[in-house]
Amino acid sequence: MGTNRDLAAVLESLRPAVGGTGLIGGDPQLCAQVLAVGGVAVSVTTGSGLSELLWSTTGASTRLEDLQYTLGQGPGPDVAVCCAPVLVPDLARSPADRWPALLPQVMALGIGAVFCFPLHVGSACLGTLTLQRAAPGPLADASMTDAWLVADALTAVLLEGGPQHEAFAVAAEGSDFYRAAVHQASGMVSVQAQISLTQALLRLRAHAFRHGRSVLLVAEDVVARRLHFRDDEIGPDTAAGEGTEGP
Repeated sequence: MGTNRDLAAVLESLRPAVGGTGLIGGDPQLCAQVLAVGGVAVSVTTGSGLSELLWSTTGASTRLEDLQYTLGQGPGPDVAVCCAPVLVPDLARSPADRWPALLPQVMALGIGAVFCFPLHVGSACLGTLTLQRAAPGPLADASMTDAWLVADALTAVLLEGGPQHEAFAVAAEGSDFYRAAVHQASGMVSVQAQISLTQALLRLRAHAFRHGRSVLLVAEDVVARRLHFRDDEIGPDTAAGEGTEGP
């Protein structure tokens, strides 16, 4: 666990930082060390209602965020809805039907515990701070307090981007962001299949899950026109091969 000086350094480093794949400055690895966890990740809800990964340690935390995004289930999506923390100190003891598609894959990553905190103003959830580690067990009281301090600081960073984090919501539609292809592909599938953006994202997720791929890779195929979704009688998630014309 880090010292009070380390925590102060983390809090001081959190500020809007345009460029790269996110808008948060600072060292996520130091943050994880201070909070005595294996990794951290911060995702924000964009103006289109999708989530965007802004800041994370490499490895399991990034993969966890990708799995939650692809499957549409997990502590992050739950927190985004309820705007309250979701703390799972032992994933192995979590009910199998809580996140049926997610749990086996997360545990296969070697993650034993997950702690997700809302970045919120009142009842409005702007994003999530997710902590994970291999060893099961609750967060120590000091780490819990520090995690809330980091979450509050991150919320302030989002609000610095503009009223109701508008700057972040708009920027997340740009091509520099981690999941920009998903935002673009959702729009293309919406036109191709004549469905809503929400339904389009569900089709991307279903296709990704069915083929054991991340939704980001599927989206990149759609954007490159290697994959084309259409509404026909074959099923709710059909695709034509390379060379198909589309938006």
